[in-house]
This record gives sequence, structure tokens and C-alpha cells, in this order.
Amino acid sequence: MYRLYINGEFKDSSEKERIINPATGEVVAEVAVASVRDAAAAIQAARNAFDKGPWAKLSFDERKAFLLKIAQGILDKAGELAKLETLNNGKPIKESTFMDIPSAAKTFEHFANNFAGYLQSERIDLSDSNAESKILREPLGVAVLIVPWNYPLLISCWKLAQALAAGNTVVLKPSSLTPLTALELAKIIHEVGLSYGVVNIINGSGTRIGEALCADKRVDLVSFTGSNEVGKQIIGYCAKYAKKLIMELGGKSANIVLKDADLEAAVNGSLCSIFLNQGQMCTAMSRIFVEDAIYDRFASEFVSKAKKIKLGPGMDYETQMGPLISKEQRDKVIGFIEKAKKEGTKLLCGGKIPEDPQFKNGFFLEPAVLTDVTPDMGIFKEEVFGPVACISRFVNLEEAIELANNSDFALAACIWTQNKTTAENLGKKINAGTIWVNTYGMFYNEVPYGGFKQSGFGKELGREGFWEYTRLKSLVIDKSKDAKPLVNYWYGF
Repeated sequence: MYRLYINGEFKDSSEKERIINPATGEVVAEVAVASVRDAAAAIQAARNAFDKGPWAKLSFDERKAFLLKIAQGILDKAGELAKLETLNNGKPIKESTFMDIPSAAKTFEHFANNFAGYLQSERIDLSDSNAESKILREPLGVAVLIVPWNYPLLISCWKLAQALAAGNTVVLKPSSLTPLTALELAKIIHEVGLSYGVVNIINGSGTRIGEALCADKRVDLVSFTGSNEVGKQIIGYCAKYAKKLIMELGGKSANIVLKDADLEAAVNGSLCSIFLNQGQMCTAMSRIFVEDAIYDRFASEFVSKAKKIKLGPGMDYETQMGPLISKEQRDKVIGFIEKAKKEGTKLLCGGKIPEDPQFKNGFFLEPAVLTDVTPDMGIFKEEVFGPVACISRFVNLEEAIELANNSDFALAACIWTQNKTTAENLGKKINAGTIWVNTYGMFYNEVPYGGFKQSGFGKELGREGFWEYTRLKSLVIDKSKDAKPLVNYWYGF
């Protein structure tokens, strides 16, 4: 039984929900569900901790020590956390073990070791010699952090590490589909000994407590990762008090393969870019554009390898692709595929529920590859959030740029070429916040991440992402002779 974590205490609630393993349909755990009153209590705890508690006033070294202890706590429970992430989310245990959990710990380590430098005041040289100025960066206050179900622990740690390092107090709400590792993280934080109210972690659906968390006047910042529809609702909730927002929303990313690319690397990397985590990634490269000269070879090899991807329960180390998060999500993805077929696309493989009886209780779907996709089709424009790749051809770079930028989203892109100059020139013309060249999905804590257009605004990670969790203050000091600035005489009589 997992309970809410509010003001340094684990608290029960009047309502419970069962968390399902999407690979088997079996119950993994029972979790307390927060009410509006619980959400208000968590906000008040965070508010008190910021306004009256010691956290924001700690020395940099003291704050660093706490962050490093959290990182070590994650590593100490790495095996348990990886298993729980897989049972709750469905992703293969290899991904949880070697990607998600270590990366979560490294995020805390990075910001523990670097936030002091990011917070250093900066002296500004002024043309007026009678004054001097400094730029100060300070914590914002209470941060509400809302996390999606596709990377439950990792994105929680992205947001938590930055918010805490900056000196904020937080209320974290994981997805109600995948709250387990976030609630385990609460145990780690509790053991570390943070002062009461600095971190509060509550489970509940957005429809139930989302407005209560985001519209509350006591909240200074809302950092959200999730769908466009929910993101727009949150913007509306926050408008009354003009809160600071960090919004990492959807994507319909472009993967551009040039004729001089290493074909094997491009095929394998492209498979990873759309089928990793069952395609449930906002950075999924769902639109693959291949130069005409190598299109047939690329498509043939891509389809051949897609057919060989091993489906299975995430806890099996041989599994390469697990189930989707829920039946509803699978039905939604199948709906996109059926609509695309009616609009004239060709389904080269997959897109069906596997017939093998071992998959009957889970939410599995064979990886799908579509061709003959045109910009006027829904599958070209809309985020599917599932294992569906669309392969199209282009004749020249101008056409590739036009196809890639023909989207309401601008989150990420990939370019595959052995010519670095071509890659850099092309990258400058692609409308996306992150562009990978000859790789996919390499996130670095030193590098800011975030998109444009309908993919949202604000950054996570890096110095710039960290600064999103701070407020900027200008300090101007007069240095005029005899401490008598001109303004002293403006109305002097």
C-alpha cells in the first residue's frame, strides 16, 4: 500500500486505486488517491517550508549534501526501482535498469555539483559610472511539478533536482497511471532527512486535483510535461495569477536520412527512435524522411528489422518492446492506423494485436510501419504516441526541410549524414528545439532541452533549464559623489 507524502509524513486517504501491470493486467499495488483537500494541504506545507523553513536559507554546501544523498539513495535502490518501473509502466527491464534509473541519479548528482555556479551573481558594467549593478538569481518559491506516465521516475528527477537545487519547495504529482516509483522516491527523500514540507508527493488524476494544484495562489511555478490538451488546460488554470510556466508538450518529430548516411546506423537508430519505450515518447521520430537514392534499401531493411522486434513482458530480459500503457492508449493508436489506411497509406507490417495467447491479458501491439504518407493526412500531423513509423521519400534538401517543418510541433529531430557541415547547415534550418546528428535520444544534464510552437516553451536541464526554476533580480547601487544622486534634487527645494 502506497500512501501520500505531505509535510514529512506518509498519509492515508479515503480513496484507493489499484495499479495495473500493462503486460499482464494484474494488480501491482494499491495507492492512496489525493483529494482536493490533500492537494491544498501539500501546497500549504510547501508554502510554509519556503516562507518559514530553512531550505532556501541553507548554504550551498548543505543543499548539495542533501541532493547527493538523494542520488545515492536512488542508486542504493536501483534494482528495486527498475523492477517497479517496469511492472508499472511496461517498458523492458533493460531500459529501466540501464537507462532510466541511473539517469535519474545522475541528474541529482549533476545539479548538486553545479547549481552553486549557476546561482552566482553577475556584475553588469554600466555606461553610467555613477552606478553599479548586479544580477541575482533566487528561488521562485513553491513549484508544482506534474509528470507523465512514459518516464515516471526520470522526469520526476529532472524536475525535482532542478527545483530543489534552486532552493524551491515542491509538490510533485506523478501520473495516476504510474505513481509507484515517485512514491518510492518519497521514501528515499524522507530517509535523507529534508525538513518537513520541502518535498510533497501526491497521487491523483489531473481531472481530480489538477486545477486545485495549478490555480492556487500559493503556487509560484508549474512545470508540466504531458499532452497538448492538458497543457492548454493548465495554462488556463494559471492565467488568473500569471504564474511562471514550464511546458514540455507533444511532438511529431522528423528523422531525416541523407543518401551519404551510414545505412546500418541510420536504420538501427531510426528503429530505436520510434520503437523505444513502445513509441510512447514525445521525441519519437514518427516521421522518417529518406532521400530518394537510398529509399528502397532503407525501407526494406527497416521493415525487415521491425518485424523481428521481440514483444514480451518487460520483466523478461529478452524483451525488446513491451506493452502500451493501457487498453485505452492501444485503442487510440489502432484508431490512428485504421484512419491512415483509409486515407491511402500502406501498412507494410504490424499495427495489430498479437495473436499469441501469452499476450492476451496485456496491452501489446505489433510495431507498425506505414508508407505513402502525405502532409494532408492525419497520421502526418497528429501525435500518435505509440509504435507507428511513417516512412516518406524526398528528392533534395529543400524538400526535406519543407517536410520536416510542416508541423505544428517543434520538439526534436534527427539527421543522418556523414558530412558534418551538411548536418550543421541543415540543423540550422530545422524548426526543433533539439536536433540529434547520427544518434537519437542522447540527453545530457549539461544541455537544455525543450521545444517550440505546440511543443511548448521553457527548458529543462542545463544551465538554462535550471534558470527556469529561478527568478531574476536586478540590484542597482548608486555611486554618485557624496552619495547624492541627481534624483535627490529633482523635487528638492
